[in-house]
Amino acid sequence: MPIYVQHEVLGRIPDVFNAESIWQAPGLALFARRPLLRDLLERCPREQRGRAATRCFSHVALALPQEDVDDDYHLTRGARARELAATLASLHQKDFGDLLGSDEVRYDVMGSEHLAAGEIEVRFGHAVYLPASGEKALFMVSASRDSAVWKPVCPVYANQRLVLIGGDNGPATCAVQGWPFGGDGAILLLNDGPDAPPVLHMRPKDVFDCSFDAANGCYVIKSARGGIGPQGQPPRLLLKITPTAVATRGTASSGAAGPGNASDAAINIARQTGPRAAADGNAGGTAPEWAAARAAVWQARARLPDLPEERTAAPLPSSQRPAPVTPESDATYAPKAQQRLVLAALALPRLSRYRDTGATALQIPFDGQLALAPVPGNGNLLTITVSASDEMFAITEAGRQRVHAPASFSPVDGSSIQLLPAAGALAERYCALLALPHAASAPIASGARLTFGRGMPALSALRVLDSPRYLRCGEPSAAPGQHSSSPDRIGLSRNAFSFEASAKGLLIGRLSSSQALYHLDEKLHPVARIDEAAGEAPYLLPPGHHLVAGHYVLRYEA
Repeated sequence: MPIYVQHEVLGRIPDVFNAESIWQAPGLALFARRPLLRDLLERCPREQRGRAATRCFSHVALALPQEDVDDDYHLTRGARARELAATLASLHQKDFGDLLGSDEVRYDVMGSEHLAAGEIEVRFGHAVYLPASGEKALFMVSASRDSAVWKPVCPVYANQRLVLIGGDNGPATCAVQGWPFGGDGAILLLNDGPDAPPVLHMRPKDVFDCSFDAANGCYVIKSARGGIGPQGQPPRLLLKITPTAVATRGTASSGAAGPGNASDAAINIARQTGPRAAADGNAGGTAPEWAAARAAVWQARARLPDLPEERTAAPLPSSQRPAPVTPESDATYAPKAQQRLVLAALALPRLSRYRDTGATALQIPFDGQLALAPVPGNGNLLTITVSASDEMFAITEAGRQRVHAPASFSPVDGSSIQLLPAAGALAERYCALLALPHAASAPIASGARLTFGRGMPALSALRVLDSPRYLRCGEPSAAPGQHSSSPDRIGLSRNAFSFEASAKGLLIGRLSSSQALYHLDEKLHPVARIDEAAGEAPYLLPPGHHLVAGHYVLRYEA
């Protein structure tokens, strides 16, 4: 089995910028010298026939102590590091020129905080690639543990065949921050160019489950050995491969793509990033639709005519027994209230409209079951925040990252949180709509007209933001709830609207001239803004549609 990345640490180097002391030890003390870079390249050839090497690796990545690299940058603007790379490339070409063929020798020098003084880290192998000057990336790889905070891993270039992705302690090409699978596992990414989707293989293949989540456009990698993560679930890693503009242009200009614009090509490449069916079991995910469509065995059969001779005979029951008659009971049944209002989503306001109130941030925290947490803090699984400048952020244990609607977050398996854009007239007051995975509901009695608003007892269970803990006011360092102002005070009137369940729908009456009401359809698309609705001429909300009042998106069910 080939070793994709040769990883060695050379110690006791007096001068880490001296190429000769890194390349080869002086003298002929073959049994006493320690192996240096030339010996490592000679012992680990790229190709060999028998014991004779036929090709040599040509791309070598060096890591020096970060303090030495910083001093070089401060004193010489990095001249010693560039000279080291050029001298090593010259020695490499001189000693292994007959084993290089047409390959270009490339060296790269970087700094590392994990190395002690006098140590040099060396990486070369099948999965080590150094881009040429001016070479553009074909794909960008990013990783996440919670689908909310994505951190870049590495670029993938057009001529780069293999990428080995793993943890900090393993011999990987690129390390993933927070790698959850220890030092044994790794992800092998195969690149066949801009016209083919990348392929993922797991190493070792029998201890990982890899699948492609088409809804979120990322790979979901789990450990088959079990184990429990921080949230009480098996460890997992989400990996996203995003095509760059280079891949988009390459697909648009290829003959197979046909005429079309760049956006169509980008969508085509994005759809092709699903895993290709691998021959080694769990090494990759299931085959995507584009691959299945070309396989004749997966094509749907033509519908045959319904001829008498083609029908399948089904035996009939020998006797048709009448259904048993249930005797009438003396119990009296009372009909249940079928009408109810459901808190389907939270409308995230534009806090820039409320600068006079001193509101600086709105925090919506979720616990491990993706239910609304009572208190924002570090123990929550995910927190969606709106800043005073109307910017939205997702905060998890992995960090803080700005998000834009539409977006989807799946910090745990089997449940997700959707962030939908505020379209139409909603965009004036709201940044986005945050769909709740666990919606609270409250029944409505028929024939009774009630009032919904701040401080009103009706539907108080749906006003989940009626607490100063979710609103940060004053200085950025102020704690939530310090100024005792709840989010309802900046978005919901004391008497917002009246409602009454009827046979045709929910009758809405607008009670406050300052309260904005919006009508949304079943898919949370805007229908109309409710400006005039009095008791004599109420607004009719059909079943299944939504009403936006303040921060609450209420769905009427009947």
